[in-house]
Amino acid sequence: MSRGICPRVNSCGSFWILSAVIFAVNVIDVDAYSCHEVRIAFQLRQVGPLHRVPKTPGTDVDLLVCKHQGPSCCTRKMEESYQLAVKRETLHNIQSYSYELEHLISGHSDAFQDMFQYLLSFSQGHLSSLLEGTYSSVSRHALPHVNQLFSSLSLYLRGANVSVEASVHQFFNNLFPLVYTRLINPGIEGSMMMGSEMGDCLRMIRQDVNPFGPHPDVMAQELAGALGAGRQLGLALEEGLEVMNATENVNMSKECVKVLVKMVYCSHCRGLTLIKPCVGYCLNVMRGCLASLSELDQPWRRYTSLLEQLTHAMAGHHSLELALLGVRGHVNEALLYAQLHGPLITATVDKVCGLSTGEPPSMQPTGPEVITSTVTSSSLPPSAAPSQPLPEQWLGQLAHLRSSFPLKPSKNNKHNLRTLSREFLMYLQRYKSFFAALPEMLCEGENVVDDSTCWSGDDVVESYTGRVVGNGLHAQRQNPEVNVRSPNPTLAEVKERLELFNQETQEKFPKLGQMGAWDELGSGETEEGSTTDCDDEDGCQASGDGQDHTSHTASSGGKPIGRQPGGDSPHENPSKPPSVKVIGGSASASWARSWSLALLFAALCLQWTLF
Repeated sequence: MSRGICPRVNSCGSFWILSAVIFAVNVIDVDAYSCHEVRIAFQLRQVGPLHRVPKTPGTDVDLLVCKHQGPSCCTRKMEESYQLAVKRETLHNIQSYSYELEHLISGHSDAFQDMFQYLLSFSQGHLSSLLEGTYSSVSRHALPHVNQLFSSLSLYLRGANVSVEASVHQFFNNLFPLVYTRLINPGIEGSMMMGSEMGDCLRMIRQDVNPFGPHPDVMAQELAGALGAGRQLGLALEEGLEVMNATENVNMSKECVKVLVKMVYCSHCRGLTLIKPCVGYCLNVMRGCLASLSELDQPWRRYTSLLEQLTHAMAGHHSLELALLGVRGHVNEALLYAQLHGPLITATVDKVCGLSTGEPPSMQPTGPEVITSTVTSSSLPPSAAPSQPLPEQWLGQLAHLRSSFPLKPSKNNKHNLRTLSREFLMYLQRYKSFFAALPEMLCEGENVVDDSTCWSGDDVVESYTGRVVGNGLHAQRQNPEVNVRSPNPTLAEVKERLELFNQETQEKFPKLGQMGAWDELGSGETEEGSTTDCDDEDGCQASGDGQDHTSHTASSGGKPIGRQPGGDSPHENPSKPPSVKVIGGSASASWARSWSLALLFAALCLQWTLF
């Protein structure tokens, strides 16, 4: 009996022990699948209201995205919150990476415009000082035209529909009546109002009479070339900002949002809040969601290349700086040219506009200015007739009017366009492949796991075994994670607009691709033959050879008369040749003027020697 009872007792004991073990395992299993960690993550990441998260996992949950067999800590309401959260987080991550690029473009756009305005202001002040100091008789009436010229150049650099050539020629058209009545024939300055018909006639015939020689055309060409690249660079930076604004607020498709929820939050439904997506899985998801954005890669690369070339064209060899700083020199040479060819200009104007001095041509001016030299055409040698280039010995008497040497930009000046451009290009290099690299940037760091166990969207795996596709719409046909049906219409429009801008820029500047970058200079290095210090008020001075070169340009650049209305010969001299009067320093008699010229010429020679 006892032997028969004992086995039963042992069997009953084994049954109760097994039941206790199973109960303990169930308790541990339920505790392991509690939703406590899910609730914490839901709250910390501010996904939605905490009451949507159950305290314990449910078994009969009808989910749309995070479907799996077994208990789940997710509900339909949680899935809705997850979709809103993952869309917000993804856009935030995209904006965090694009913020620096947008700041680079907007910051340098403002910096370039500030630099342009600084150079314009400096050049305007430099020209105004020339007129006030050397040509005081015309300065008061000429300064409004100077302001108008530089206002037009400023608008042009800001992208306005303004013609540089037309602005320059309008400036010289307005300057001609002042020069004619106050420098060439100062005796008639009081007998003619600038708003009269005679003033209008002088303005209209200026380009035909050509009183300023080749200098207006040369100045217009130099400014149009250098300022054109600066203007296009400003427009390009504005276009880049529009591209960035459009891409930052890109609308994600419902398909993409669901796939992102599956990658980021579906693991939470199983209580796995710390597991990270596999790298290959993340790349497929991001490249699929950002396929339309990646289509901007090629036009963006071309765009950044054009930015480099425009910057080189504008700042290389100080092109824009020298063009603006050269305005003073061109105007000075133009005024000297007009004074040197005054007799011929006067004869032509008398025939076209019917304007006569009414006084002996040799009379002294009645204004406050003082004449430093009076050289009549009758006293010139035969080779120095007004219709031909004047000899060097007569040009030497005018050398003192060149109050400044050709300017060169300073290497040590904090207002340096070249330094700003070099900094801009250095930063730009990082973002040439921005749109192609964006999916990879979003799948870096703490967002993914490259080795060990990771989340594949359906389960925890040792490694992702799916095929990793490339960037762009075409490559997404093989994407195992995202079904890309059609391109984003907004981004397609952005791409088309960017391609059109690139094409128009290339057509406007067909030689951009042929321009090489300037020689890079490290800090503290200077170019051979250039100065290292420059004063904002006085400017930089070049060598004496440059002065000698410019001294020949006043009279040898071209004929003073262009097309002669009425068919009369432009070289016919009046019965009594008028005097060539040049406004400058002070003298009261012929011997004093001679001594003054000699002293000034000696001082100029000494200045040549010093430089």
